[in-house]
Amino acid sequence: MKLYTKRWNDPKESGDGVRILVTRYRPRGLPKSEETWDAWMKELAPSADLVAAFYGKGGRTAVTWDVYRNAYLREMRSSDAAKERIRELAARVAAGEAITLLCSSACVRENRCHRSLLRDLILAQAGKI
Repeated sequence: MKLYTKRWNDPKESGDGVRILVTRYRPRGLPKSEETWDAWMKELAPSADLVAAFYGKGGRTAVTWDVYRNAYLREMRSSDAAKERIRELAARVAAGEAITLLCSSACVRENRCHRSLLRDLILAQAGKI
């Protein structure tokens, strides 16, 4: 199955297929003419509160990766909109379509990013199809 992850500012490659931005907010100051994605699915992003907790914003102590991971997975499993998008993307991947999930340019550790968790959710769903 062809499901990849990158940052939105990583160069587009021929095998990327459909590039989908999965962040809560679109990049600031970026003109629409310079967007590097084909679609934006913010319902697959962590909630604003979870992002703030992960980065320790608002005077909070930053949560650990394990806490973040569990909270993100809970958000995805409890949201009807997210579950529908995950099913849709899983069907597309299972049918052979290449899809690349894009996250923030600041998110340099793919294994500590929700895009890797989302990829795993989509692949698990695709395996059921």
